[in-house]
Amino acid sequence: MMSKTTSPCLISLFKALCASGFTTLVLLGNAYSVTDPLESAVETNIEGQNEAVQSQQRVDKLAEETANLLGEYREVTRQTDSLRAYDDQLERLLKKQDEELVAIARQLANIEITQRQIVPLMLRMLEVLENFIALDVPFLPDERRLRMAALKEMMDQPDVLLPDKYRRLMEAYQIEMDYGRTIEAYSGSLEQDGPSRTVDFLRVGRIALLYLALDGKEAGYWDTKTKTWQGLPKDYNRAIAEGLQIARKQAPPDFIELPISTPVAVQ
Repeated sequence: MMSKTTSPCLISLFKALCASGFTTLVLLGNAYSVTDPLESAVETNIEGQNEAVQSQQRVDKLAEETANLLGEYREVTRQTDSLRAYDDQLERLLKKQDEELVAIARQLANIEITQRQIVPLMLRMLEVLENFIALDVPFLPDERRLRMAALKEMMDQPDVLLPDKYRRLMEAYQIEMDYGRTIEAYSGSLEQDGPSRTVDFLRVGRIALLYLALDGKEAGYWDTKTKTWQGLPKDYNRAIAEGLQIARKQAPPDFIELPISTPVAVQ
């Protein structure tokens, strides 16, 4: 209802506006007022989705970087463990080498002391061997004399190492020991009552040294008591000849009767 004070002109204008479609404009205005919040919501949703996509991309990138860093960390850790194990091994090797160096230094010091002690011992052994040969049954005199001369000369040579000197000396002792358990036949010079002559010698260990003339008509033996050669009856000629064949491996081993001197104790 209009106020009584309303101007007739205003009433007429209102009626005219209504007749001309003012109501539609009002409705359209209401429509525009309703659609503006919807568009804002859509735009807000789109912006949120874009931000979500960007956030996911950042997350993926960070995840990739994290995975790469984790791989690098694991590789560095593996290399560190390998280097640590290698360092531990080197440390053990260095420690072992230090121990070996200390042991070698101790051995060298002991070797120097041993050399000072063993050289007089070797000289004494050489002297004992020479005296033993001089007092022994006189078989292979030239060979044994040359061996002793070579040993004496070797002992005075500075370029021959001490172990080599000791080895050569022990070899000479071994040779002399082997003479005591072997049988041997050889030809040599016999010096007895006149000019020397060549005969065949038969050595049976160290218990018997006999000779037989080359014509087989004369035989003899070394008497350890008198240190001289003594003749034998012709009955022994055949036995000595058989012994020579056995020693030369020209006949099989067999029992033979030979004269044996009584051993003499050496003071």
